[in-house]
Amino acid sequence: MASTTPSSAPSYTTLAVATTTLVATGCIAYALYFDHRRRTDASFRRSLKKEHKKIHRTLEEEAKASQNAQKEKIKRVVEEANEEGFPKDPEETEGYFMQEVARGEGMCTDGSDPVDAALCFYRALKVYPQPRELISIYDKTVPKPILDILAEMIAVDPEINVSGSSSDAGHPTVE
Repeated sequence: MASTTPSSAPSYTTLAVATTTLVATGCIAYALYFDHRRRTDASFRRSLKKEHKKIHRTLEEEAKASQNAQKEKIKRVVEEANEEGFPKDPEETEGYFMQEVARGEGMCTDGSDPVDAALCFYRALKVYPQPRELISIYDKTVPKPILDILAEMIAVDPEINVSGSSSDAGHPTVE
Protein backbone atom coordinates (compact mmCIF):
# COMPACT_ATOMS: atom_id res chain seq x y z
CA MET A 1 0.00 0.00 0.00
CA ALA A 2 1.11 3.48 -0.77
CA SER A 3 1.68 5.77 2.16
CA THR A 4 -0.25 9.03 2.18
CA THR A 5 1.78 10.61 4.97
CA PRO A 6 4.01 13.53 4.08
CA SER A 7 7.70 12.86 3.53
CA SER A 8 9.91 12.91 6.58
CA ALA A 9 12.08 15.79 5.33
CA PRO A 10 13.04 18.27 8.06
CA SER A 11 11.22 21.58 8.14
CA TYR A 12 12.89 24.95 7.60
CA THR A 13 12.56 25.91 11.25
CA THR A 14 14.26 22.70 12.32
CA LEU A 15 17.11 23.42 9.89
CA ALA A 16 17.39 27.01 11.12
CA VAL A 17 17.51 25.94 14.77
CA ALA A 18 20.08 23.25 14.01
CA THR A 19 22.26 25.66 12.03
CA THR A 20 22.07 28.33 14.74
CA THR A 21 22.95 25.76 17.41
CA LEU A 22 25.89 24.51 15.35
CA VAL A 23 27.25 28.04 14.77
CA ALA A 24 26.82 28.97 18.46
CA THR A 25 28.56 25.76 19.55
CA GLY A 26 31.41 26.47 17.15
CA CYS A 27 31.82 30.03 18.48
CA ILE A 28 31.85 28.83 22.09
CA ALA A 29 34.36 26.10 21.24
CA TYR A 30 36.64 28.64 19.53
CA ALA A 31 36.37 31.00 22.50
CA LEU A 32 37.32 28.17 24.88
CA TYR A 33 40.23 27.16 22.63
CA PHE A 34 41.43 30.77 22.36
CA ASP A 35 41.18 31.28 26.14
CA HIS A 36 43.04 28.01 26.82
CA ARG A 37 45.78 28.92 24.37
CA ARG A 38 46.06 32.44 25.77
CA ARG A 39 46.47 31.07 29.29
CA THR A 40 48.92 28.27 28.51
CA ASP A 41 51.00 29.39 25.50
CA ALA A 42 53.57 32.06 26.42
CA SER A 43 54.55 32.82 22.83
CA PHE A 44 50.88 33.33 21.94
CA ARG A 45 50.53 35.78 24.86
CA ARG A 46 53.63 37.65 23.70
CA SER A 47 52.28 37.91 20.16
CA LEU A 48 48.95 39.21 21.47
CA LYS A 49 50.79 41.78 23.61
CA LYS A 50 52.94 42.87 20.65
CA GLU A 51 49.84 43.25 18.50
CA HIS A 52 48.12 45.29 21.21
CA LYS A 53 51.16 47.60 21.54
CA LYS A 54 51.37 47.98 17.77
CA ILE A 55 47.71 48.99 17.55
CA HIS A 56 48.11 51.39 20.49
CA ARG A 57 51.20 52.99 18.88
CA THR A 58 49.38 53.37 15.57
CA LEU A 59 46.43 55.05 17.28
CA GLU A 60 48.77 57.46 19.11
CA GLU A 61 50.53 58.35 15.85
CA GLU A 62 47.20 58.97 14.13
CA ALA A 63 46.06 61.19 17.00
CA LYS A 64 49.31 63.22 16.83
CA ALA A 65 49.00 63.55 13.06
CA SER A 66 45.40 64.69 13.40
CA GLN A 67 46.36 67.22 16.07
CA ASN A 68 49.22 68.57 13.93
CA ALA A 69 46.91 68.82 10.92
CA GLN A 70 44.41 70.81 12.98
CA LYS A 71 47.14 73.15 14.20
CA GLU A 72 48.27 73.74 10.62
CA LYS A 73 44.67 74.38 9.56
CA ILE A 74 44.29 76.88 12.41
CA LYS A 75 47.44 78.73 11.33
CA ARG A 76 46.29 78.78 7.74
CA VAL A 77 42.78 80.09 8.45
CA VAL A 78 44.13 82.79 10.79
CA GLU A 79 46.57 83.95 8.10
CA GLU A 80 43.79 83.95 5.50
CA ALA A 81 41.48 85.94 7.80
CA ASN A 82 44.22 88.50 8.46
CA GLU A 83 44.96 88.78 4.73
CA GLU A 84 41.28 89.41 3.97
CA GLY A 85 41.33 92.28 6.42
CA PHE A 86 38.68 93.68 8.70
CA PRO A 87 36.35 96.68 8.40
CA LYS A 88 37.58 99.97 9.87
CA ASP A 89 34.38 102.05 9.79
CA PRO A 90 32.56 101.85 13.18
CA GLU A 91 29.18 101.09 11.58
CA GLU A 92 30.63 98.41 9.34
CA THR A 93 32.59 97.01 12.28
CA GLU A 94 29.44 96.67 14.39
CA GLY A 95 27.56 94.90 11.61
CA TYR A 96 30.53 92.67 10.87
CA PHE A 97 30.85 91.80 14.56
CA MET A 98 27.17 90.87 14.90
CA GLN A 99 27.25 88.86 11.67
CA GLU A 100 30.32 86.84 12.70
CA VAL A 101 29.02 86.13 16.21
CA ALA A 102 25.68 84.98 14.77
CA ARG A 103 27.45 82.76 12.22
CA GLY A 104 29.66 81.29 14.94
CA GLU A 105 26.70 80.55 17.21
CA GLY A 106 24.86 78.95 14.31
CA MET A 107 27.83 76.78 13.48
CA CYS A 108 28.09 75.70 17.12
CA THR A 109 24.51 74.50 17.14
CA ASP A 110 24.38 72.82 13.73
CA GLY A 111 27.54 70.73 14.21
CA SER A 112 29.68 72.41 11.57
CA ASP A 113 33.46 72.22 11.56
CA PRO A 114 34.66 73.54 14.95
CA VAL A 115 37.58 75.38 13.32
CA ASP A 116 35.19 77.31 11.08
CA ALA A 117 32.97 78.16 14.06
CA ALA A 118 36.00 79.33 16.06
CA LEU A 119 37.11 81.39 13.06
CA CYS A 120 33.83 83.31 13.16
CA PHE A 121 34.37 84.11 16.84
CA TYR A 122 38.00 85.03 16.06
CA ARG A 123 36.92 87.49 13.38
CA ALA A 124 34.44 89.05 15.80
CA LEU A 125 37.20 89.29 18.40
CA LYS A 126 39.52 91.06 15.96
CA VAL A 127 37.06 93.92 15.43
CA TYR A 128 35.84 94.19 19.02
CA PRO A 129 37.35 97.21 20.80
CA GLN A 130 37.92 95.37 24.13
CA PRO A 131 39.01 91.80 23.39
CA ARG A 132 39.48 90.82 27.05
CA GLU A 133 35.83 91.52 27.83
CA LEU A 134 34.69 89.56 24.78
CA ILE A 135 36.85 86.61 25.78
CA SER A 136 35.23 86.56 29.22
CA ILE A 137 31.83 86.49 27.48
CA TYR A 138 33.03 83.70 25.20
CA ASP A 139 34.14 81.74 28.29
CA LYS A 140 30.54 81.66 29.45
CA THR A 141 28.76 81.08 26.14
CA VAL A 142 30.97 79.21 23.66
CA PRO A 143 31.37 75.41 23.92
CA LYS A 144 34.73 74.32 25.35
CA PRO A 145 36.12 72.55 22.23
CA ILE A 146 35.50 75.65 20.11
CA LEU A 147 36.86 77.89 22.86
CA ASP A 148 40.06 75.80 22.91
CA ILE A 149 40.46 76.24 19.15
CA LEU A 150 39.82 79.97 19.55
CA ALA A 151 42.56 80.11 22.19
CA GLU A 152 44.96 78.49 19.72
CA MET A 153 43.97 81.07 17.11
CA ILE A 154 44.65 83.88 19.56
CA ALA A 155 48.03 82.34 20.38
CA VAL A 156 48.91 82.18 16.66
CA ASP A 157 48.02 85.84 16.04
CA PRO A 158 50.52 88.25 17.60
CA GLU A 159 48.30 91.27 16.88
CA ILE A 160 45.68 90.39 19.50
CA ASN A 161 46.78 91.54 22.95
CA VAL A 162 44.60 89.89 25.58
CA SER A 163 47.11 89.56 28.41
CA GLY A 164 48.87 92.16 30.48
CA SER A 165 47.48 95.62 31.09
CA SER A 166 44.02 96.59 29.93
CA SER A 167 43.63 99.54 27.59
CA ASP A 168 41.10 101.28 29.83
CA ALA A 169 42.05 101.54 33.50
CA GLY A 170 38.47 102.17 34.69
CA HIS A 171 37.43 98.54 34.26
CA PRO A 172 38.80 95.70 36.36
CA THR A 173 40.86 93.13 34.51
CA VAL A 174 39.34 89.71 33.96
CA GLU A 175 41.74 86.74 34.03
